[in-house]
Amino acid sequence: MERRGLEAEAVIARLVLRRLAFAVPVLGIVAFGVFLLAAASPFDPIHQYYGVRLFDASAADVARVRAELGLDRPVLLRFWDWFTGLLGGDLGTSRSLRQPVAQVVAERLPWTALLAATGLVIAVLLALVLGAVAAWRQGGPLDRLVTATGHALEGVPPFVLALLSIAVFSLGLGWLPVAGLTDAGRAASVSQIVEHLALPALVLGVSQTPWLVLHVRQSMLSSLAEDHVTGARARGLAERVVVLRHALPTALLPFVTLLGARIPELVTGAVLVEEVFSWPGLAGALVTAATAVDYPLLAVITLIATAAVLLGSLLADVAAVLLDPRVAADG
Repeated sequence: MERRGLEAEAVIARLVLRRLAFAVPVLGIVAFGVFLLAAASPFDPIHQYYGVRLFDASAADVARVRAELGLDRPVLLRFWDWFTGLLGGDLGTSRSLRQPVAQVVAERLPWTALLAATGLVIAVLLALVLGAVAAWRQGGPLDRLVTATGHALEGVPPFVLALLSIAVFSLGLGWLPVAGLTDAGRAASVSQIVEHLALPALVLGVSQTPWLVLHVRQSMLSSLAEDHVTGARARGLAERVVVLRHALPTALLPFVTLLGARIPELVTGAVLVEEVFSWPGLAGALVTAATAVDYPLLAVITLIATAAVLLGSLLADVAAVLLDPRVAADG
C-alpha cells in the first residue's frame, strides 16, 4: 500500500511538471492572440474612451489622446509593452473602467469564483444522485424522466435557462431576487449574498448537468453489469451497499475525466449567467473590455479563464490517479 502511494505521488508530480511546462507557452500564445484579435476588431477604443464627447472633440485632440493611450503604435509593440509590464508585476490600466487591472480583478474575481464553484457543486451533486438512481432503477419512471429531461436540456443555452428562471422564480413566484449581489440600499451580508446567489448558481449548475447526469447513468449501467458488482449481490449485500460502495466508485473515474473536459463550458456558462443576473463578477468587465478593445483588461481576463481551464483539467487528471491505482502503475 505504501509503495502504491509513493508511485501515485511520483505520477502526480510528473503530471504537474508536464502541465506547467505546457501551460506557459499556451498562456503566452493566448495572450498574443487576444492582442491580434483586438487589433482586427472593428471597434475603435477611442470611441469608448470619449463616449458622446467624441462628437465635440477636434481631430487634434483625438489624435493626441490616441497617442497618449498608445493606440497609434503597432500591435506588436503594444503587446511587448504589456508583456514586459506583466513580468514586472504590472497588469496595466483598464481604459474602459479607468482602474488598474489588478484592482478590477481583485474586486470581481472572488464573486466569479464563488458563482462558478457553487454551480459546479450543484451540477456534480445533481449528476451523481440523479444519474445513479436512474441507472439503479433503469426503465422506471424516474429513469425515463431524467433521461428525457437531460436530452431536452442539452441544447438549451445557459442564458435561456436564466431568463426562464427569472420569469418563473423571480417575476412569477417572487421567491428569489432578479439580479445583483444585494437588494438596493442593503449591505452585503451573508444572507443577502446567499439569497442573490441561489438562482444564478442553480441556473449555472443545471445548465452543466445534462451531459454529466447522462454520462453517470451510462457509466453506472456498465458498472452494475460488472463481475465484482454481481459478486457483491451474490454475497447477499444490501442493494444500497452494492450501488454506493461497489458500482458508484467504478463509475467515478470516467465521470471525473468528463468533469475536467466540461470546465471550458462552465467558464462560458458563468460569463453568460453573470451577464443576465448582473452578478458583479468578471463577466461584465469582460464584455466592457471586448467592446472597448481594452487590451490590458481583455488579455488578463482571458488569461484567467485559460488558466482556470488548464487547472481544471489538471485537477481532473490528479483525481483520476488518486481514484484508480492502475493509472499510477501505468504512469
